[in-house]
Amino acid sequence: MTYSNLTIDVSERIATLTVSRPDKLNALDGQTMDELERAIGELEARTDVGGIIVTGAGRAFVAGADISELARQSPAEALERARKGQRIFSRFEESAKPVLAAVNGFALGGGCELAMACHMRIASDAARFGQPEVKLGLLPGYGGTQRLPRLVGTGRALALLLSGDMIDAQEALRIGLVDRVVPGESLLAEARALMGRILQNAPLALSQCIAAVLRGRDLPLWEALELEARAFGWLAGTEDAAEGTRAFLEKRTARFKGK
Repeated sequence: MTYSNLTIDVSERIATLTVSRPDKLNALDGQTMDELERAIGELEARTDVGGIIVTGAGRAFVAGADISELARQSPAEALERARKGQRIFSRFEESAKPVLAAVNGFALGGGCELAMACHMRIASDAARFGQPEVKLGLLPGYGGTQRLPRLVGTGRALALLLSGDMIDAQEALRIGLVDRVVPGESLLAEARALMGRILQNAPLALSQCIAAVLRGRDLPLWEALELEARAFGWLAGTEDAAEGTRAFLEKRTARFKGK
């Protein structure tokens, strides 16, 4: 597929998906959102892709939605915009392939929401995060009011949502919004190294881990534990589980096939 506002590079089973509207700080206009939806579908279907890194071109990850579009939307259009954005970002969150946000700069509004929809987040020491929608008379519409408290807790989430304040990478790390902070010049190398370690593991086990966490987080504990047990039992019957346990006992590197 061809894209106007995104680039995709695939190397060693890692796809790097870059939002590329640097003159607009990678703001998420309608076309870019459409391209993100097509891109995640393409990358999920590609057999040469095991994991996905999402990042931005220039000095921003994604600096939010395109305000020029928000300024002229009707209530009905805003409702549809929110539902569409939620659907697209949920595609990233629900991907069976690991998705890692490499946050290189401003991650504001929809950009912070995109990062939160990824399974993991590594930030440059120059990254900045925030949900400033209240300053526009709005609230986050692409999942921010729901994913932020799940990541950092209700009080911290409301402090960010109600103030619209921007925080730096170290504060994001302290409250649990990101998992690691690294120097900007090594961000993509660190992201690729982490994804490379992840992709050494069994693909079916990776996808089942993602599914168990996402599906179980809002269930009562006993239901979530049953979900985990069923996934454990199903994986035990796969070729990869047989290969992984055999390789461990034979003291060699496992050769997983995703079967």
